[in-house]
Amino acid sequence: MTISYSNLLFPLLIALAAFASFQNKPDEKVTIESPTKPNIILIFADDMGYGDLGVYGATEWKTPNLDQLAADGVRFTQFYVPHAVCSASRAALLTGTYANRLEIFGALDHTAKHGLNPTETTIAEMLKGNGYATGMVGKWHLGHLAPFLPTEQGFDSYYGLPYSNDMWPHHPEAKDYYPPLPLYRNTAVIDTLDDQSMLTTNYTEEAIKFIEKSKEEPFFLYLAHSMPHVPLFVSDKFKGKSEQGLYGDVMMEIDWSVGQVRKKLEELGLAENTIIIFTSDNGPWLSYGGHAGLTAGLREGKGTSWEGGIREPGIFVWPNHFPAGKVENQAAMTIDILPTLAEITGAKLPELLIDGSSILPILEGKEMEPRPYFAYYNRNELQAVIYGKWKLVFPHSYRSIPEGTVMPNDGIPVKYHMLNLEKAELFDLAADPAESTDVSKSNPEILAKLNQFANEARVDLGDALTESEGTGMRKAGRVE
Repeated sequence: MTISYSNLLFPLLIALAAFASFQNKPDEKVTIESPTKPNIILIFADDMGYGDLGVYGATEWKTPNLDQLAADGVRFTQFYVPHAVCSASRAALLTGTYANRLEIFGALDHTAKHGLNPTETTIAEMLKGNGYATGMVGKWHLGHLAPFLPTEQGFDSYYGLPYSNDMWPHHPEAKDYYPPLPLYRNTAVIDTLDDQSMLTTNYTEEAIKFIEKSKEEPFFLYLAHSMPHVPLFVSDKFKGKSEQGLYGDVMMEIDWSVGQVRKKLEELGLAENTIIIFTSDNGPWLSYGGHAGLTAGLREGKGTSWEGGIREPGIFVWPNHFPAGKVENQAAMTIDILPTLAEITGAKLPELLIDGSSILPILEGKEMEPRPYFAYYNRNELQAVIYGKWKLVFPHSYRSIPEGTVMPNDGIPVKYHMLNLEKAELFDLAADPAESTDVSKSNPEILAKLNQFANEARVDLGDALTESEGTGMRKAGRVE
């Protein structure tokens, strides 16, 4: 129902609504129609573990701002990325589409001649077409060549790195392979970095400048932190602040960044009409030991389709629209963010097929029928399917830390070894989030259902593990 407020009653109604929000139970929703389209801030960390926030289990460093963000909105316990690697995960996030459909695999480096195809529609392009100012700050990683930069993909402005912050001459395992690390403003390289200690702070300052500049119109800000991806750097204001060491310091600075963004929204009177989404691209890079994050007991990490690689914190806040303090156990994935924002803002969905679906009912405190989600890795390997609390993992090879390895704390990684999953295994994630017990024999109907989902996906998107050719694939953009 649409409510029209008179000038006389508007302040009173807003005050009553705020009081009602405070009184509301966590699973209730307060609906107040926004006077304008909501601003949207999407904050994307890099290589952050499921257990890296206090509210998700971290104890050796503090994340008060992110914990408060979770208290103010909906916190997912089963929120996924479809690809446990940088470029693919970002392509899926920004297009609402599995990256293998888009021919984006792995992590693009400075030699890549391809990127996200300009024919694809990003969240920025979708919202820009609906009257939004759009800005990006941080790590892009969807093509560093001119046709693929953020300003060619719907963003009015860009400040950040074109790929991962370890793609530089100081890489511990690839010295002299990478050129100097370029820092971009829009389409121009404005600096090359030999020291990243101010990177999180600079990203934060640029994000705040964009908010101030765009305060008179609806805006979309994509703040993609380069950390806690290695190499780890932190400003002097957070150096030595955590009990854990450098990784904890970095997490505390990212937490500070979130607090600074929220503080600016409050100062400008924008907080009530701004959606904030916080998540990460994949799980922790475990071979870096003390320079990697926490899985909170989940199996494996980055570069695998086990829960530690693809399950991430997922926090959604929109005051008076999404219930505060709601812990949500329904499954969702980053591919759902684009269609959800389309439904909220009334923006037109992309013309090309996308794979995500709106989860607005879940964010409003309702139940939705579960749908299958797929986890892909390497070059189009369908490694797992998730359906509600159930997960079926298919035979494949994956990397793991050898048992008994002494883990480093100096930024130099240990070596993985490869393990083989010889047969498909089914897990009940509600009872066994660590994926320790195969329950396929006692759940034949569930096993058959998830196999059916996988077979349908193979027809559409292919699967290198079963040598299936997909009919729904599209091409990446290429520069010859």
